[in-house]
Amino acid sequence: MLAFTQTEKNQSPALQTLPSPTLGEGEVIIQIKAAALNHRDVFISKGMYATIKYPVVFGSDAAGLVEGREVILNPGLFWGENPGFSGPDFQILGMPRAGTFAEYTALPAQYVHDKPTHLSWIEAAALPLAGVTAYRALFTRAGLKTGERVLITGIGGGVALFALQFATAIGAEVWASSGSDEKIAKAIKLGAAGGVNYRQTDWYKNPALNPGFDVVIDGAGGESFGYLLRLAKPGGRIASYGGTLGVVPNFSPQILFWKQLQILGSTMGSEQDFAEMLALVNQHQIRPVVDSVFALKDADKAFQRMEAGEQFGKICLEMG
Repeated sequence: MLAFTQTEKNQSPALQTLPSPTLGEGEVIIQIKAAALNHRDVFISKGMYATIKYPVVFGSDAAGLVEGREVILNPGLFWGENPGFSGPDFQILGMPRAGTFAEYTALPAQYVHDKPTHLSWIEAAALPLAGVTAYRALFTRAGLKTGERVLITGIGGGVALFALQFATAIGAEVWASSGSDEKIAKAIKLGAAGGVNYRQTDWYKNPALNPGFDVVIDGAGGESFGYLLRLAKPGGRIASYGGTLGVVPNFSPQILFWKQLQILGSTMGSEQDFAEMLALVNQHQIRPVVDSVFALKDADKAFQRMEAGEQFGKICLEMG
């Protein structure tokens, strides 16, 4: 079978012919119809990910066929018994287990779900990892409720866009931040009430952001994270699912404790989170935002687009 893989740390990823996957106990083989990229794939390709084990077949997201059944894959494997946090056996499809940038992959049957019928193959492939991450951050961790006001940072990325779609679906008022006015305008078309460009001086003082937010969803960290404490209402909840901008300087514990804020870490999601996310998508007929689609043979171009950071929505691969 054809697969996009990397065999050594300093080697460039490439399309190669590999043996078809073999089945372990309780596993099924999925014929991949479409897959989608995540920043995780790029980080692994550059050796910037913990405990990388080569060779790697990239890819965590996919939709495909199991004996004629149209399915979508849950990429979060072996969460563990405690719903509050993942256990020591937790892993993400695509490393160390061979991933979805291939014509076939194998997976325990419990992580294979019916594909939402209103979604195309590409749309379904775009959903799993970013969708479950957004769902857990919004609802399981931050407990977002109808009518609350939520700020989502870094709009344009997959998780942020799903958070926008999920929050608006339940009747929350959503605001977005971005370094691009164009992305903010697109977010408003998707249902956001407004947005702010964080490249503007003192952007967090923009009067439009008053009276603050019940929930903040952030995947960046870095210097701007401290401003999110100022933007949260008293009793607000800040869910952090990523740290692309690194450590947080100038953090003020005074704001944290006087406003009785909660800072909530969130990574991926449990099997229950994934099932509930799918139910929400089906109930509200939510369609993922797709930025671009590449053929598997052009996966290197898809990686380049991800690295450029200009996408609005998910970057996907089509198997042909």
